[in-house]
Amino acid sequence: MNHVSDWMSSPVVVVDPDSSVSYAMTLMRRRNIHSVVVDVSDRNPSYGIVTTTDIRDKIVAEGRNPAETTAREIMSGPIITGRAEWTLAECSRIMQKNKFHHLPIADDGGTLIGMISATDIFMAVEEQGWIEE
Repeated sequence: MNHVSDWMSSPVVVVDPDSSVSYAMTLMRRRNIHSVVVDVSDRNPSYGIVTTTDIRDKIVAEGRNPAETTAREIMSGPIITGRAEWTLAECSRIMQKNKFHHLPIADDGGTLIGMISATDIFMAVEEQGWIEE
């Protein structure tokens, strides 16, 4: 039970790049999640991500109106994706190296199949204890 597939959430919640940040925030609150993936489009050739930290830093701290700001304007990206078969230790190292707390998980074809967060890893360690892999 120390693999990403055991702890990731699925399905991935995805928004259009032109969706308002208010819409993304509503989805995040209603689903009790801390990030949404911004989908691929012709104008946005790779996935991005909007997190609660982006909202704090790029909306609240800058005094921007989330109803008048698009996900594209504040998203981080392009995103790095992880693999379901990775161990939690491998996943943690990638997240630490890149300084992020949410890692979308993709299959062999690049389709997003899940999301794992630092909180998910915390819950795994708290629930099971930690065994060196």
